[in-house]
Amino acid sequence: MGFLRKEGKVYKPVDEVDLGPNSDEVYYSPIVKAPRMSGFMVKVFAWFMESEIIGMIMIYFLKAGNLIHKLVSFAVMEESPLYVPLHLSEEPPKQEVRCIGSDQSPCDRVQQAVECLPSISGTSSSEIEHCFRHWTIMDYSNAYNSGTVTPREVAGEFIRAVEKSSSPECNMSFFINIDANNIMQQAAESTQRYINGKPLSVLDGVPIAIKDEIDCTPYPTTGGTTWLHKYRSCKKDASCVDRLRSCGAILVGKANMQELGAGVSGINPHYGATKNPYNTSRITGGSSSGSAAVVCAGLCPVALGVDGGGSVRMPAALCGVVGLKPTFGRIPHDGVVPLNRTLGMVGILAGSMEDALITYAAIGGESASDSSTVLLPEVKLPMLKSKEISGDIKMAKYGKWFNDCHTDIQLCCINALDKLQKRYGWETVEVTVPDIESMRMAHFVTMGSECSASLDHILQKLDNSQIGYDTRVALSIYKSFGGVEYVKAQQIRSRQMHFFNKIFSKADVIVTPTTAVTAIPIQEDALKTGELDYVTGAGLVRYQIAGNFLGLPAVTLPIGYDKDGLPIGLQFIGRPWSEATLLHIAFALQDVCMSDYRKPAVYYDLLNSK
Repeated sequence: MGFLRKEGKVYKPVDEVDLGPNSDEVYYSPIVKAPRMSGFMVKVFAWFMESEIIGMIMIYFLKAGNLIHKLVSFAVMEESPLYVPLHLSEEPPKQEVRCIGSDQSPCDRVQQAVECLPSISGTSSSEIEHCFRHWTIMDYSNAYNSGTVTPREVAGEFIRAVEKSSSPECNMSFFINIDANNIMQQAAESTQRYINGKPLSVLDGVPIAIKDEIDCTPYPTTGGTTWLHKYRSCKKDASCVDRLRSCGAILVGKANMQELGAGVSGINPHYGATKNPYNTSRITGGSSSGSAAVVCAGLCPVALGVDGGGSVRMPAALCGVVGLKPTFGRIPHDGVVPLNRTLGMVGILAGSMEDALITYAAIGGESASDSSTVLLPEVKLPMLKSKEISGDIKMAKYGKWFNDCHTDIQLCCINALDKLQKRYGWETVEVTVPDIESMRMAHFVTMGSECSASLDHILQKLDNSQIGYDTRVALSIYKSFGGVEYVKAQQIRSRQMHFFNKIFSKADVIVTPTTAVTAIPIQEDALKTGELDYVTGAGLVRYQIAGNFLGLPAVTLPIGYDKDGLPIGLQFIGRPWSEATLLHIAFALQDVCMSDYRKPAVYYDLLNSK
């Protein structure tokens, strides 16, 4: 295809790029040239993509039409590539924090987190109706300690609720795998600990779901496929799961996910389309679809996901829950399917910031079996008892990027920022973030290359009929990326790291909407084949790529709803290792937005089931 080669973009040296609000840098809204396809059309498209000659031609023109060639493949730049976004230094936090030593047990870390929380009295069921909030970890712990309900009773109600949600009339597709006997055994052991007056921690007896990309015994890890577990055995818990289990949490099963994480809808042709509890005709977003939905629906106060391209924060925003993606390396990655080695991070989906904080304390920190987390800064927890963060908070905002979303989202996000500024006097700093579309394309090249490298030895043994059609198309594109494209993508990573570090020299966080659109309808013709909708996909991932590509921590929080009653999220992206600041800022935002929270249409009240 050399005769078709076009000139690539020549990037300015990073020191010549103006990041101020009056920069002449051109903002490109995502340029996507690909029609939506599902059903028969996606089958035909997959067949053409997999044919040797036709597929090569189609992929070439797809890359050219979507600017991968211009912005990455044939681009010219002088920066050295950055292959792993591992940050080795941190700035002192701006607020009072509690440091968590690496020698402390997960239970001790959880107790440290509890001592950071403000005292909050329990919420009655009538208050839930009039001013909705999810039951928290502390609500479960208080109910168990008071004898109001036992872990065994909650587990039984959980199993009944999952059965109801899986019925033909509901068909929410929350889980890929649950084991009722195993759940009840865990619950019985937890109940006995409470009877003996010796619960392991406030997480004892709390139901937590695990994305089916993370090892959790006794379940196989499918990665949303029907075959991955046959080639990759799950013999022990991932470190993050082991830490939760050691705290007494009831691990209730493997949550549904997009096949191989290769999509953003949450539609899985093998295990069903996970439905949005706010509107069951709408998507949850992917790929941690089931994890977001079970938290939204009240089945669990917390679930674990994996975020390689917004896969925790996107479904969190669409389902109206909290989504936290920590700094790259903060949570051990052993026991997680290595689909995206330099992009993916275990993340937390929770009904509240308090629960995100407790879970972060439990699973964060070094692991002897994961070399990427050795000698990194210690975990710091914000003292949420302190009502305000000391000093002024500066929030960087790139107006053209921030406003490139649906009008309902734009207005809702601006309103939330106004509330923060009026309550705390925090300042918004206008900046320019250059080459955002280049970063999105470079992330896509990196994600595709790493996924292909991870699965190549397995895919060679597989019959394509075992893979969903939408995933087959994605894999065809992924394997087309070569070494030159991968290296140039890492050069773009180096450039963007420079730009973001300069922005963080003048601001504490970067603020954006979490998604550019709210949850779109589930199309009937996509249920058996999946769908290709790269236009909507670009709108869903628009603001999340930086967190993954640059290894930065980020958090999303529900702040309101669109005209159809669908949740909207606001995202903060932080400096490396600034989780304490992010959590404190998000906690402040939760405080000003909580009165507007609405109960989902599908909701299971496990603590008031009698």
